[in-house]
Amino acid sequence: MKVAVVGATGLVGTVMLKVLAERNFPVTELIPVASERSVGKKVSYKGEEYTVVGLATAIDMKPDVALFSAGGSTSLEWAPKFAEAGITVIDNSSAWRMDPTKKLVVPEINAKALTAEDKIIANPNCSTIQMVMALGPLHDAYKIKRVVVSTYQSITGTGVKAVQQLENEYAGDKGEMAYPYPIHRNAIPHCDVFQENGYTKEEMKLVNETQKILDDRTIAVTATAIRIPVVGGHSESVNLEFDKEYIEGDVRTLLNDTPGVTVQDNPDTNTYPMPIYAEGKNDVFVGRIRRDHSRENALNMWIVSDNLRKGAATNAVQIAEYLSENELIG
Repeated sequence: MKVAVVGATGLVGTVMLKVLAERNFPVTELIPVASERSVGKKVSYKGEEYTVVGLATAIDMKPDVALFSAGGSTSLEWAPKFAEAGITVIDNSSAWRMDPTKKLVVPEINAKALTAEDKIIANPNCSTIQMVMALGPLHDAYKIKRVVVSTYQSITGTGVKAVQQLENEYAGDKGEMAYPYPIHRNAIPHCDVFQENGYTKEEMKLVNETQKILDDRTIAVTATAIRIPVVGGHSESVNLEFDKEYIEGDVRTLLNDTPGVTVQDNPDTNTYPMPIYAEGKNDVFVGRIRRDHSRENALNMWIVSDNLRKGAATNAVQIAEYLSENELIG
């Protein structure tokens, strides 16, 4: 299968190449793609070097699938051009997520909705993916009425510039700032841009994307998104209110039996998810599972995942795997 990775030199694109190799995706020809300033650079894949090409050249090379992680404006302009050429696009930006004509997919939750006619498929936001991985099976079992989520998000979600800012601050060096404030020894309650309703765009993604993926607009979701000086992944404190009564042990069993979810939940041994352990792994880790005694049928839990992996690259590759295995591409 001919595979294009658009944004191959970026943080997520680099991880996409790693994940494709690790999962032995059936790549017969790799086409690394980036902006004009990166054309001609080399990227490594399975021990070989490949030359980066531009977007127009990539279309002419007729890949079967294109994994996009090059920003919303690039996706809005170029994804339709790839699709018109018969190439299936899996897009990691926010450009197509809330388009009613496009599927928003977490494979373990709703991949069955995909068809060969879906030529632009949206990869959800990183913080949404890890949350719905836990919410999906619980919604099926108990029907979720309300979600209250606070996120503690890795600087890698912002990109290379943010990582460099933190490294500069660690070293006491001055440099370009990705954030309006220092991130070292700080927590910034400001992920993405503020909207007219007082919430940030990141917070509203958690609201809207959750409802779309779970295909239930009745689920009430409210979110607060915070950037913290962590590299390994995003963490989320999630409070759920169900329609039905539940048993805590059943919740643990249900989550642990969900593909892609690992329960780490033993207070006696100080076992709980943390980004330092999630980094580089593809699973979503859930712990601190406990009843909320302040509300009827309510539950608290803590969800952690590597935002560059399941939150972005791994989820996109899993979508491509589903399409390939079900002969919807290639």
